Amino acid sequence: MPARADALKAFYSGPVWKAHREAVNATIDDSDNVLLLRPARPDSGFGSEKGGLMIATLYYFDAPVDVAFLDFFDHSVEPLLAENGASITARFVTESSANNFPALPVREGENVFVWFSLFPDPAAYDRHLANLAGSPRWNGEISKALARRLKRTPEVLRLSPTARSEIHG
Repeated sequence: MPARADALKAFYSGPVWKAHREAVNATIDDSDNVLLLRPARPDSGFGSEKGGLMIATLYYFDAPVDVAFLDFFDHSVEPLLAENGASITARFVTESSANNFPALPVREGENVFVWFSLFPDPAAYDRHLANLAGSPRWNGEISKALARRLKRTPEVLRLSPTARSEIHG
């Protein structure tokens, strides 16, 4: 977290941001809906995956995400998602440290698990959703197990990488 504060201070007071902030801000639909996250496990951050459509799925909890849920996701949810066409690229949980760069406000006091999946295009994502809709296991035991754990309905965000994003290769 100290490195985060130093890096953000250097970036936002530097010449690159000052020269391009208006153009960058014009591409951001919602800069107020921000969560501070960290990898759920040491190896669960982003790698070098390529694709065209990134999906972020947020699961909300009453308490911090525990190892039991991470194990459930890794061993029950993720394999079923993969069988139905999803490629999970990263998993994150809420960082509980206080926001040490107040110029960028973040939502605090929330407990989330966020997983990202990458699809070649929107049609591949639509096929994935159709496959899940037809999966008895997804609609049965997995959905029930998730519903027991989650505070509310999951939030799903479609993220389209910019033309210069490394996701495109």
